[in-house]
Amino acid sequence: MTRKLNDQISVSPQITPAQVTELAQAGFTAIINNRPDDEEPAQPAGDEIRTVAETLGLTYTAIPVTHSGFSMPQVEAMCAALAAAEGPVLAYCRSGTRSAHLWALAEAKTGGEPEAIIASGADAGYDLSGIRPLLDQLRPAE
Repeated sequence: MTRKLNDQISVSPQITPAQVTELAQAGFTAIINNRPDDEEPAQPAGDEIRTVAETLGLTYTAIPVTHSGFSMPQVEAMCAALAAAEGPVLAYCRSGTRSAHLWALAEAKTGGEPEAIIASGADAGYDLSGIRPLLDQLRPAE
C-alpha cells in the first residue's frame, strides 16, 4: 500500500479511516491528504480520516491538489507540514502520484538535489522526470 520516498515520507493511494489505525501502529505520526473531497463517488471524506487520525494522536493536514495542477501555496503548505512532522509521514491521493509530485516540489524548494529527488521517486515507482524543470526552478540558489 505505502511506497517510501525517503526516511520521512511515504505515499499511498486513497486510505480509509480503518487503515489509519494500521498506519499509526506502523509508526506514522502524520497524515497529509492531497486529495480533494468528492473526487470520486464513495471516496472516504477527509474529515472522517482526520477524526480517526487525531483520536490516535496523529497530525492531519489537508492540502488538496486538483487536476488543475500545483500552486506555490500548496508547495509551501507541504513544506510546512513536513517541517512540523515529528516522525514518519504518509501522504495520500487517489493513486499516490500527486502526493509524490508535491513532495518532490517541496523537497526541491527546501534545497533537495533534483537528481536525488527523481531517483527517490523512481525507487518508489514514480516517474518524476517530467517536473525536472520545476525542481530546478524551485531549488534555492547556492
